[in-house]
Amino acid sequence: MDSDILSLIPQRPPIVMVDAFEGFDGNISLTSLTVREDNIFCDDGTMSECGVIEHIAQSAAARTGYLCREEGKEVPVGFIGSVNKFSAERLPLVGEVLRTELEIIQEVGPVSLIEARTKVGEEIIASCRMKIFLKDE
Repeated sequence: MDSDILSLIPQRPPIVMVDAFEGFDGNISLTSLTVREDNIFCDDGTMSECGVIEHIAQSAAARTGYLCREEGKEVPVGFIGSVNKFSAERLPLVGEVLRTELEIIQEVGPVSLIEARTKVGEEIIASCRMKIFLKDE
């Protein structure tokens, strides 16, 4: 895990589901996670669908945290409002590296609509749209 990731997301172990924020270009950002055997969402060598969804949500949090940190603002807490069109071609296995490409479709105030694609190598294993609400402090 990139020690810097904890400065970008509000989650803390054992529920950290992003190892590294790999940057962004415009509305598209990239994160990664190595699936480990001790991951809270893994059982019998496989990560659950809930784990993939949480990884995608934390990928969005890392993007928001990065932008807030660059602006000298506090990293906000976010909540999943909805998950639509979730598709898992297969579940990730222990030892695999997930790379998630996240695209911001729309942002209105504290609400973001994102589209995500999670890959292992070149294989897309999961995708969805997600609505995320940021807590107004």
